[in-house]
Amino acid sequence: MTAAVCCACALLPGAAQGADVRSAIFFYPWYSTPAIDGAYAHWQQGGHHPPFDVASAFFPARGPYSSSDPHVLRDQMREIARAGVDELAVSWWGRGSPEDVRLPAVARAARAQSLEVAIHVEPYGGRTLDSIASDLRFFRDLGVRDVYVYRAADYPAAEWAGLALALSGERVLAQTNRVGFAARGGFAGFYTYDILLYGGSKFERFCQQAHRAGILCAPSVGPGYEAGPATGDERVKPRAAGTTYDSMWRAALTAGADIVTITSYNEWSEGTQIEPAGHGGRYESYDGAYGLRGRRARTAYLERTARWTAELR
Repeated sequence: MTAAVCCACALLPGAAQGADVRSAIFFYPWYSTPAIDGAYAHWQQGGHHPPFDVASAFFPARGPYSSSDPHVLRDQMREIARAGVDELAVSWWGRGSPEDVRLPAVARAARAQSLEVAIHVEPYGGRTLDSIASDLRFFRDLGVRDVYVYRAADYPAAEWAGLALALSGERVLAQTNRVGFAARGGFAGFYTYDILLYGGSKFERFCQQAHRAGILCAPSVGPGYEAGPATGDERVKPRAAGTTYDSMWRAALTAGADIVTITSYNEWSEGTQIEPAGHGGRYESYDGAYGLRGRRARTAYLERTARWTAELR
């Protein structure tokens, strides 16, 4: 057992102690800078050259940062907690990955703000059902209550059912729009994550299907999507000055979602972030969102999240 794992064991409470989770936000601890980590990671993808040229349509208000920086983590968790979010779903790319190494520090910062800590299992290299079964035991030993599995449909429902997920001691949710698949696989629920493909107009049908099947409905809401600068993806879901975010939240609440999952706090490369963004220049900003402008607009989406989480509660 590594020192990082030992530290995480001390930081995360037992699953039975977890508070009722009504909202969760996807969080990415994968950013690096030369000053702290020796090189840039994720800020430079798509041929960009930080610190003034980053792989995003937006520019972070705190500049390109390192997810290893404890001061950054502290401030990020404060923002998320003030927004009324219950749970932090931490992107995780397998044992020994940068995200795994940073998990103890992320967990410590989150717990200091009374946030539940969940794991978002990504399609890491060599991921198999056997490795996921081992991962679930690892997470259980850390006291993790909720596990979100991205691209769950990489494996058939019958093979998921063979893992007996209900006996894992965790709530395991599948990223899919096929609610029946999640139910047959033995998942506790499903989430959509992709706000471009799965808009709010589908949430009511998804939640009805989930509740009939006896599983949790955790549709994903987000402010918009714009990944072109980082990946070349030309698809865009406009933010529409906050209207997009509001409409998805409203649809999730109307649908009777059990958990509202938020895509995302800080996925800058896909432009789904609600983390504060800088103002103007050659980058887009949140200017105009909810009638806010200038420095006041930087936190527009966090403030709006606080309104929606209050209504959810």
